[in-house]
Amino acid sequence: MNAVFVAWRNEKAHSGWRPVGRLVHEEGLYRFCYVQGATLPDFQPFSGMEKLDQIYESETLFPLFANRLLPSSRPEYEEYLRWSGFDPDNPPDPIVVLGVTEGIRQTDAIEVFPCPAPDAEGCYLNKFFLHGIRWVEPTVLNRIKLLEPGDVLHLMLDVQNPSDPNAVAVRTEHPSAMIGYVPRYLARDVWQLLYGCDGGTVELCVERVNPDAPTQNRVLCRMSACWPAGFEPCSGDVFLPIPTNVPARCN
Repeated sequence: MNAVFVAWRNEKAHSGWRPVGRLVHEEGLYRFCYVQGATLPDFQPFSGMEKLDQIYESETLFPLFANRLLPSSRPEYEEYLRWSGFDPDNPPDPIVVLGVTEGIRQTDAIEVFPCPAPDAEGCYLNKFFLHGIRWVEPTVLNRIKLLEPGDVLHLMLDVQNPSDPNAVAVRTEHPSAMIGYVPRYLARDVWQLLYGCDGGTVELCVERVNPDAPTQNRVLCRMSACWPAGFEPCSGDVFLPIPTNVPARCN
């Protein structure tokens, strides 16, 4: 992973999340550019990055994103990396950490997410933290505490969800309980995978459970699937870069 998208939501208008930028780390430089989603109404460019058609470059991670990572000086830093499935003795590129932790802060409406790419065998493989845990009932929280790495989870298309008809719920088995949701930025991909792959080839399981972590880092999931013909994650006009001299795809 050397590229992530930046999603933004208008908190006042409740207009839903959309991609507004793309961050890439290559050739020793961090490069940020806006994508077409930033041209839709209500979005204001980030401070220090006011021009939508410009490519911004830096040898160090831009403050907007560096501030979304836990500083290595914090005593819980090593545990923070373990929550995300990383080895503290061999920490990955910050952009990789951003892609898993999503760079979530309670003070704004910005999330960071990676665009999945085929693995070495041409299959879909992704890890993500379960969303929506803070809204579940106490009895469900108790069920989450009993989860173990490798436990099978089930995907359920939540078409009657009043907030998001594209939502994908996640359930446990034996006993069955709805414990949260797939991140909204992956929902469209999951729908395509479930309809494009043969039955049983889309698998979801528990990668890691972090009982002492904040709810957004509580359950790390692992999803694997086929890579259907014609499948293009993070596609659509809103993902296209605004500067004309930037490749249309991240991978």
